[in-house]
Amino acid sequence: MSATNSGSAYSFELKDMNVYYSDKLAVDSVTLSIQARKITAFIGPSGCGKSTVLRALNRMNDLIPGAKVTGDVRFMGRNLYDPNVDPVEVRRRIGMVFQKPNPFPKSIYDNVAYGPRLLGIRQKSTLDDIVENSLKSAFLWDEVKGDLKKSGLALSGGQQQRLCIARTIAVEPEVILMDEPCSALDPIATQAIEDLMLELVKKYTIVIVTHNMGQAQRVSDFTAFYSIRKAAEADGIERRWGLLVEYAPTEQLFSRPTSEETERYIRGEFG
Repeated sequence: MSATNSGSAYSFELKDMNVYYSDKLAVDSVTLSIQARKITAFIGPSGCGKSTVLRALNRMNDLIPGAKVTGDVRFMGRNLYDPNVDPVEVRRRIGMVFQKPNPFPKSIYDNVAYGPRLLGIRQKSTLDDIVENSLKSAFLWDEVKGDLKKSGLALSGGQQQRLCIARTIAVEPEVILMDEPCSALDPIATQAIEDLMLELVKKYTIVIVTHNMGQAQRVSDFTAFYSIRKAAEADGIERRWGLLVEYAPTEQLFSRPTSEETERYIRGEFG
């Protein structure tokens, strides 16, 4: 998958993007541009579609039977959903870190080396360098360098999440997507992940979904607020879908939102 305008200031450009699960609209008409090498936060109440939009950015929704994305979704200028685009290559270039740390039941070393091996790298010295550099980039090397044969599952929750970040970095992505990466972590581990994000953004574009508005304010450059819309069907069943309400620089969105709905959410009136 080659980029058509790699000099663009934007990693992603979405125009009128809709996501459906079977015939049901999940997210309606999202239009936004995500700047390269910045942190963009998606916030909003549960069920507003923010994780659905995140998964659309690396075609993870393709793995859900019946899921469909319409509209224009561009990554570095290229149509992400072009039939000639390989979704596996998309997910290498656009890595993802999930809500619950999910290290493989393998050693720390083999967790990080897994992706490079899939890409055909076999030379031990090369793998050693990738593992060390990835663990250093994830702020984990000093804690595990003496015991790389230890199972990744034996690490603490915060360490496991940083291991998953190291595993993502190992295949040299351009973007890191993070879906509630700190929701299962204690405050100390959360701070470590936030510090890590602020370091990683020097090299990668980061998009994070978070329920923690303080976290969005601490780490992100831009914030998108999504909310829920509802309508009654003819049979009386309520239909719900997500909608992008407001997207702005983080400081502006939290201090001077243009939407009353955004202001109400920030004040904690719903969520």
